[in-house]
Amino acid sequence: MALEIQRHEKEGISILDLNGRLVVGDSNLLREKVNEEVAQGHNQIILNLKDVDYIDSTGLGIMVICYTSLQKTGGHVKLANLNRRNIELLLLTKLSTVFELFGDEQSAVNSFFPEREIKHFDILSFVQQHKGTE
Repeated sequence: MALEIQRHEKEGISILDLNGRLVVGDSNLLREKVNEEVAQGHNQIILNLKDVDYIDSTGLGIMVICYTSLQKTGGHVKLANLNRRNIELLLLTKLSTVFELFGDEQSAVNSFFPEREIKHFDILSFVQQHKGTE
């Protein structure tokens, strides 16, 4: 399935809903979309990965490029709604120490506002709860 990206905004934060596979050939679409967001002055971005069933090394590379591009503008990219396979991939590649991960969209939005309580994503609990699934 080709990657599709829909955009919506919540409390001034850009949320990119990804659907499909983040793989070689399709992942440049994400980079282009993030560049468009930055060009329009939106540098606080959440990638909603709920409907991303597979990420390859090129997809990971594009995510890191987006991360560093946003860092250079003073912005941030945060990840929400990852499935077990994609969380394990981030753990294996140690990218879970680079990206902020959230279990839901609202928690990710709240993380952009320092005065709000942030519900941090507990990777260990997630993996234990989903052991044997997928």
